Amino acid sequence: MPGPTTPLHCRQTPHRVAVLGIILVSYLMIVLDISIVITALPKIRDSLGFSATGLSWVQSAYTLTFGGLLLLGARAGDILGRRLMFIVGLALFTVASLAIGAAQSAAWLIAARAVQGIGAAVLAPSTLALLSINFAEGQERTRAVGYYGAVAGIGASIGLVLGGILADRLSWRLAFFINLPIGMALMLGARRYLAETVRRPGRFDVAGALSSTAGMGALVFGIIRSAASGWGDAWALGAITIGVALLALFVLIEWRAKQPVMPLRLFANRERNGAYAARALFLGGMMGFWFFTTQFLQGVLGYSAFAAGLAFLPMTVANFATALAVPKFTRRFGNGTVMMAGIGIALLGMLVLSRVSADTPYAIGVMLPMVMIGMGQGYSLSPLTIAGIAGVPAEDAGAASGLVNVAHQLGGSLGLGILTVIFANASSNALNATDVLTHRIAAALTGSAVMLALALTLVIGLIVQPFSRGKPA
Repeated sequence: MPGPTTPLHCRQTPHRVAVLGIILVSYLMIVLDISIVITALPKIRDSLGFSATGLSWVQSAYTLTFGGLLLLGARAGDILGRRLMFIVGLALFTVASLAIGAAQSAAWLIAARAVQGIGAAVLAPSTLALLSINFAEGQERTRAVGYYGAVAGIGASIGLVLGGILADRLSWRLAFFINLPIGMALMLGARRYLAETVRRPGRFDVAGALSSTAGMGALVFGIIRSAASGWGDAWALGAITIGVALLALFVLIEWRAKQPVMPLRLFANRERNGAYAARALFLGGMMGFWFFTTQFLQGVLGYSAFAAGLAFLPMTVANFATALAVPKFTRRFGNGTVMMAGIGIALLGMLVLSRVSADTPYAIGVMLPMVMIGMGQGYSLSPLTIAGIAGVPAEDAGAASGLVNVAHQLGGSLGLGILTVIFANASSNALNATDVLTHRIAAALTGSAVMLALALTLVIGLIVQPFSRGKPA
């Protein structure tokens, strides 16, 4: 008999390979557009006239609307059908990509990135929920979720390489134009191969979704504003205060709502709580790594966007190789143990990378720690995903998958905001502009290492069970 979290039809899903391919490619497109702009940031800055701190909004505008509206997107899938929302999200994401590629100003690009994030918020919960429905709980689903988690890490790494190649040899705009044919093909494939899910009656918790999105947006705005204006700036303090108040209001709304966008019962499980928090911290550290390592390669070592993209290739290879091995290691050592090892390896790599200087050679001082970070990411993301949806009943599958992605996106956005403040306020006695930039980048990467250390502490304390080696967490 199927368990309470296993839909009756999941083992009879036809075209299993096509279904998995559509889900993984759509998620890959979402993840790519987080990282594909990173190596292109200097080109985008020069093309559209961004300031040094304002440049972070190219990422934050996307991740904030993505993360902030994910739970509402998950609820829409439950009520209106996950295949329908999958297609709607793809359409919105694709049209916004076209607008980004055509952007003629900084404001235009940021607005289009925010709309693209809304499309991703509608699309992403349906990808993981459709995967959970079409693959039975146990080894079958673990393997599928393992591939899904691998896409999160591999896609981010591929985006760094592809973005650099396109920005330097062709145009950064092509990084977004290529979403048009891919998005159209995925929509056609979804109509043909994905079956619509059972629609559940319910209400949209608009108040909860808007308060959470506005709260995180205000919080990140205040943090980034303080990087340029200082902590005493009235706008920065006001935004942070409003953000905290809105997030507190969000929790109150969810507590009282009959059909909350984020059921608080999801936080009754200690291991899932640890997975959400650790994922947010891990992505905060990783977002800083991608953002500031790109600045180091191009601003300090003098690499072109193309060369900077290729410089990330060893990390991509390491990430890919380790991510493919995760299902085997999870069966042998347990999900929590693999997760702990992955974050630990990434932490060691980040600590080494945070010691960079203007004289640091690429092979030893940059490539080697990047390979370690890539390995750690490959070992970490799939187990974090599995822990984030473990033991969730069918009626909460959409909300739980949404929470995984919320932690992923908002963790990255908030982490980058904090690290931008560290970067802007790192003091240096150096007179040379390159040395000052290097010192600030090293300080920001040290902040990334602190975030990974906190993530590892949470995994050890909340997920990995003492004396239970070999038993999945």
